[in-house]
Amino acid sequence: MKVWLKLLIGALLGILIGILLPTDNQTILKGLAWLEGLAIRIGRYGAVPILVFSLTIAIYELRQDGQFWPMVFRSFLVIIACSIFVIAAGILATLFFPPARIPILIEEQLEAVSLNTADSILELFPSNMFAALLNDGIYLLPVYIFAFFLGMGLSYDRSYTKPVIALIDSFSRIFYHIASFFSEILGFVMIALAAYWAVRFHTVLKADVFRDLILLLGVFSAVLGFGILPLFLYFLKPKCNPWAVLYGSLGQALASFFSGDINFSLPVILRHVKENAGCRRRSNAVTVTLFTVFSRAGSAMVAAAAFIVIIKSYSSLGITPGDIFAIGSRAFLISFLLARHPGDGAYTALAVLCLGYGRGFEAGYLILKPLAFYLIAVGTFLDVMIASFASYAIARTSGFQEDKQIEHYI
Repeated sequence: MKVWLKLLIGALLGILIGILLPTDNQTILKGLAWLEGLAIRIGRYGAVPILVFSLTIAIYELRQDGQFWPMVFRSFLVIIACSIFVIAAGILATLFFPPARIPILIEEQLEAVSLNTADSILELFPSNMFAALLNDGIYLLPVYIFAFFLGMGLSYDRSYTKPVIALIDSFSRIFYHIASFFSEILGFVMIALAAYWAVRFHTVLKADVFRDLILLLGVFSAVLGFGILPLFLYFLKPKCNPWAVLYGSLGQALASFFSGDINFSLPVILRHVKENAGCRRRSNAVTVTLFTVFSRAGSAMVAAAAFIVIIKSYSSLGITPGDIFAIGSRAFLISFLLARHPGDGAYTALAVLCLGYGRGFEAGYLILKPLAFYLIAVGTFLDVMIASFASYAIARTSGFQEDKQIEHYI
């Protein structure tokens, strides 16, 4: 059975269970929250080893071909272009199809929300290089830095590094197969994730104040992720079938939406980009890493759209073009700084927008706290779809991709 079909069946079963469960039983809610935490841990379990070894050997191989820095440069150009397009499109959609105002809810105090940029930079270089590997599966950028230097070091002298290269290559393949096993059983994990998601979704629907925003973000993200983004692949040379690429990306689309966690989705992305899209390891290990760390345009777009709704809910003065530009610019910058927030990117970005904007909107994000899980789900879904399509596009234009038959998709 296809991996995406297992995930879909698990999601449908979970949604059915969530609909049947009572939404006001705190014991059940705590149990579902615990199961969600366990499910996220299972999904993240194989991420660090496969990323360390695959990224290390990919960097070494690209260096041997003289392709590493050109690929990094192309990736960042695509990241910047995608961020500008997605954030601008989301803001325009919110302005042209404005959701109804959301009643102001009074909260006792602000939550401590921050990007922790200064601490994030310090953690990139722990006092002990090997300490970067003692990672909790949340902030993976120090792991990538470790793999970068290790991959660079393998080019030192082949007479010394050849045995190490063979060992790292073997570890990369071993942990890839381990991660493949976990992606095969994620259908069972998806039941818990989807059940808890459905319970919370049913609760916010009953509140009847978020319906317009839910509809706007849901329709726009579906059109963008399943329609507009694949259409850009028509411009690639050599020509490709964008809809086959989209079909091969359904697994990570489901995993990202119901988990709301980009690190949970990483092993699924790597496997599908390789086995469905036909991208070679040396390409997808680098591009998937760069896009999942620095291209969080989907989460930033959701935050920008939600913030516009908050402003309109607070004030009847409207939004000036200067305000729109300021919101879009801040969202663009924030999209590069969410590496510490794999599982709450959109809500954290929204909080940072509110706190940074000031003018009495510092607590604005709290009115959307009941909807935080949905904002995170939509943002993560778009982040992952961007990473998948962009990784395919860069691999194809760089000569690191070969077409796969749809019947052989996993």
